[in-house]
Amino acid sequence: MEMVNLTINGRSVSAPSGSTILKAAKDVGIDIPTLCDHPSLTPIGACRMCTVEVEGQRTLVTACTFPVADNMVVQTESPRVVKARKLVLELLFSERNHICPSCESSGNCELQELGYRYGIDHWKYPAITKRFPIDATHRYMFLEHNRCVLCGRCERGCGELAANHTLGLGNRGSDSIINCDAMTPWGSSTCVSCGTCLQLCPTGAISDKRSAFMGRDTETERVKSTCNRCSIGCGIEVATRSNNVLRIEGDWEAVVNGGRLCENGRFAPLFESRKRITKPLVKTGDRQTEATWDKALSTAAELLGSVGGAEIGAVTTSDATNEALYLLSLIFRDNLKVSNVGMVNGAVPVLPGLPCGSLQDMLQSDIIIAAGVDPVSDQPVASFFVKRAVDLGARLILVDDKENELAPFASKKLGINEISTAADIAGEAASPFVLYGAGIAGDAMRALAKLGDKALFLALQPGVNTYAADALGFNNGFTPKSAKVLFAQIGEEGLTTGHMLAGIDDKTALIVQASYQSPLTQRADIVLPATIWSERKGSLTNSEGRVQKVNQAIKPQGEVKSDWEILSLLAETLTGKPPVTSLEELSTLAQQKITNKEI
Repeated sequence: MEMVNLTINGRSVSAPSGSTILKAAKDVGIDIPTLCDHPSLTPIGACRMCTVEVEGQRTLVTACTFPVADNMVVQTESPRVVKARKLVLELLFSERNHICPSCESSGNCELQELGYRYGIDHWKYPAITKRFPIDATHRYMFLEHNRCVLCGRCERGCGELAANHTLGLGNRGSDSIINCDAMTPWGSSTCVSCGTCLQLCPTGAISDKRSAFMGRDTETERVKSTCNRCSIGCGIEVATRSNNVLRIEGDWEAVVNGGRLCENGRFAPLFESRKRITKPLVKTGDRQTEATWDKALSTAAELLGSVGGAEIGAVTTSDATNEALYLLSLIFRDNLKVSNVGMVNGAVPVLPGLPCGSLQDMLQSDIIIAAGVDPVSDQPVASFFVKRAVDLGARLILVDDKENELAPFASKKLGINEISTAADIAGEAASPFVLYGAGIAGDAMRALAKLGDKALFLALQPGVNTYAADALGFNNGFTPKSAKVLFAQIGEEGLTTGHMLAGIDDKTALIVQASYQSPLTQRADIVLPATIWSERKGSLTNSEGRVQKVNQAIKPQGEVKSDWEILSLLAETLTGKPPVTSLEELSTLAQQKITNKEI
C-alpha cells in the first residue's frame, strides 16, 4: 500500500494514499471534532465541524472528505479553525430547541460536548422559536425534531447499514426535517425497528423510550457480548446500571455485523414478560417445591442412574452455549451411552469442501443466490447485507417455492426445481455468493455445489447455536416416547404444548433445565434454573463457524446458574469428579470438538 507523508500540528505523519485527513489524524491519536461523520458511514462533510486549515488552500476544508497528499501541512486547532467551529456551533445552538438540562440525552450528547469544548455558554444569535412536531408513534423510539441538527447520520444509517431507506430529508431550508416514507408517521412507516438510527443520532433527536433518563454514559457500565436471537451471532454492547440492563447496542467493531442489529436483538430482550425460575424445583407427589442445588442434582442423578442408556433421552435447544452442548454430549452420549439425543430444531447441512463466506463478503459480490431461505423474517441482519449488496449493484436470484420477503429485491425468482438455472447464471458472474437454508436439499444442494470454488457459500442455520449442536451430534433424530427418563435443556426458549416434546409419555421422568416457566417446566419432576442471555458466560458458534464470546453483563437472579455450570455439577454428581477445572479449559475442549466435528 502506497504511503504519503504529511504534517499535522507540526507532527510528521504517514498515512495510506487515499485516506482522509480525519482518518490520518485519528490513526495517530489527533482528535478532530465531528458531528455528521461516523466511521461506519460514507462521509459527506455536512456539519463543517471537522474543518481544518491546509497550507496552500484558500479556504478551510472538511477533514472527513479531504484526501491526504505528500508534504501536506495541516493545522487542526489554529485560531482560524477554532473561530470557524465556534461559529458553526453558535448557529446550531441558535436553531431549534437545544436546552440541555431538559433533554434526556444531556450527558450523552455530542453537540453538548462540543459546546463545552469550545466554550459556548450563551446564545450569540437569537434562537429560532418555531416548534417542530414530535413523532412518538413508534413502539420503541421517539423522533424529536426540535433537537435535530440535520447531520443526516440516521438517514444514511437507514440506507447504508440497514438498507431499508425509510428515513429521508423533507421540506426545505429552515423547515427541513427528517421524515419517514415522505411524512408518514413513524409507527405506520416501513421502519423495521432495527434501531440503527437511534444508535447513530448524536443528539436527543432520536431517543429510546425505555432507557430515557435512566443514566448518562458516565453512570453506566458497558459489556461486549454476542446476541443469542438467531444464528448470525451479532456483536452487541450491553449498557447496564445498578445490575439492570438499560439498552442493547450494536458493537461497531464486531466483524460479523459491523454494528447492525435487528428488532429481536436490540429491543425484544428488554420487553421479556415471562416469569423467571430462580430456584431449583423438585416434585414431591404432584407438587413442585423449592429445593437446594445438592438435592435437585442428586435426585436427577438418581433418576438417570435408575435406567439404562437405551431408556434415557436428551434433547436441547440450540440456544445453549458451546460449553453446555459439549458437556451434554459428554454426559449423555459418552458417559451414559445414550443414543436418543437431539435438538428441537433441524440444521442445514454445510456443503463440504466449498469456501465459506461471511455476510461482509456479500457486499463485494456481483450476484447473490438466496436459496430456501428467508432472512427478512428469520435472520434480519443477514437481509440487511443482502439488500445493501443489491443497492451496490449486485443481482439477487431468489430460489424458493414459498412466499419470500426478499422477493421485492430480486431480479429473478425461480422455483426449487429451477435451481440449476440459478447456478448457471451465477457461474457466469465474477464474484457469486450463495446463501442457502433449510428449504433446499438433495438435488438442489448438488446443483449449488457445482459452482465449486467459483462462489462463496453460507448456510443460514435455523435456531441459534445450531452449527455447534449439529457438530456435536445433536441432529441425529430424537424420539420422546421411547425415553423413561428425559433430560431437556431448554434455556430461554418457550416450548409450547404443540411442540415435539408434547409426545412425552405421562410416565416419563422429566428433568428440565430452563430459565422461564412454561408448560414443560410445570410438567417436570426436576427443574434446574438457568441464566438468561445477560447473565451467562461462555461462547456461541454462528452460521459462519465463527466462535464468539458471551460475557456476563449483570449478576444472575436468585440461585440460577449458567447452562454449562449446571451440567458440570451434574457430571460431578454422577461421576464423583468435575469434568473440567475452569471455563477456559471447557471452552477450549468444546471448540476443538466442534471444529473437528468428532461425532
